[in-house]
Amino acid sequence: MTARAGEVFETGRAVSDVEALLVAPVPTAGPTAGGTDVEGDPATGEWTATSGEGFRIVPLWESEDLVGVYGPEWNEAEEAAEEQLARLVAELDRRWGAHRRVSMRVPLFRKQAGAPMPALFQALCDADCYGDLTVWGPLSAAPRWIAVSVNQSDGDAPMIMTAVVSDRPITELDDQPST
Repeated sequence: MTARAGEVFETGRAVSDVEALLVAPVPTAGPTAGGTDVEGDPATGEWTATSGEGFRIVPLWESEDLVGVYGPEWNEAEEAAEEQLARLVAELDRRWGAHRRVSMRVPLFRKQAGAPMPALFQALCDADCYGDLTVWGPLSAAPRWIAVSVNQSDGDAPMIMTAVVSDRPITELDDQPST
């Protein structure tokens, strides 16, 4: 699924990847009318990034496939992914101060209903990144917002940890889309 498949999770590497994302350029315009650009590894085609107007999403880590993993083993895999995210969040909190949560519940329901949403949330949904976001920002003089999350797109898929950088605030969506 991602170019990070098979890599062992290392908190230090994940922090470095997030810090590099914070200072890297983000697109000033989407590739097509608010659309996104999905990038893949040239050799494998596996997902490496998604970019859109004012944001970039990258995978930080991918677990082993969970095909045929059930019950306690599946719970252990989910807990291990959550613990890795917690270690990353703790280190980023130490560097940037307390984070806040942004739920992905409303974007999930909007996607199911075919309702409009901001391009960042649409891109997260299109990539099956439905894990609640842990957000810091504004950071740096730019200013930038950073978010991390972990989730699984379905019961057999691997857990995927992602990072987001945005040049706009990452805030909770209202239950009702604005008209």
